[in-house]
Amino acid sequence: MVKEGDKAIDFELDGSDGKKHTLGEFSGKYLVLYFYPKDNTPGCTIEANEFNKKVADIRKLGAEVVGISKDDLKSHAKFKDKYDLNFLLLSDPESRIIKAYGAYGNRGIFGYGTLRNTYIIGPSGKIVKIFEKVSPKGHADEVIQFIESSESAAN
Repeated sequence: MVKEGDKAIDFELDGSDGKKHTLGEFSGKYLVLYFYPKDNTPGCTIEANEFNKKVADIRKLGAEVVGISKDDLKSHAKFKDKYDLNFLLLSDPESRIIKAYGAYGNRGIFGYGTLRNTYIIGPSGKIVKIFEKVSPKGHADEVIQFIESSESAAN
């Protein structure tokens, strides 16, 4: 389980674009790494659509959005196509990276599984912000506000 200020945990996961992806690809920019329980479920769809609406604004801030769930690539493809998602989804079927980041735990009536957590990794590769138990509605705006304030503080 990681904390703010820790070096982000590297990963090598299959992406919705058919390629393997690692943390290193995103060095030098902000990475909004968001973990979510399941493709095509109500809360996860709201969160993905919110990020999708704001992805251009997030990219203007020098950041990239990547979603991770334990869903397979076939599920990710359907999810991306259905909602025309313009960012990468990664598949972690054994929940190794999900657990390593601490985005796995008790989900109440849903039992144990992936928690809706977002980790903002700074250009240096350190975790600069963790949002836990995210409310899907308005979360993309929350992320943008954080990155904007971090950029202002750095300048």
